[in-house]
Amino acid sequence: MNKGNIADKKPAVIELAAGTYHWCSCGDSKGQPFCDGAHKGTGFRPQQVVLDKPAKIALCNCKQTNNPPSCDGAHCDL
Repeated sequence: MNKGNIADKKPAVIELAAGTYHWCSCGDSKGQPFCDGAHKGTGFRPQQVVLDKPAKIALCNCKQTNNPPSCDGAHCDL
């Protein structure tokens, strides 16, 4: 699996309301960690994140995680 471009070397730790979100996998979105359509024509696709209730989560911004969209600490090796 191809990894996206590094958008940041730390995760986005954010509190989100219940709902559906789209995590940027390409690293080119201007609205990190969420998709803004910058992936078009690259072969990358956003990953849907569905929350049934509000949650504080750590979304990967380095795009090197082996557990997308969650941060797995891959940024520590960059």
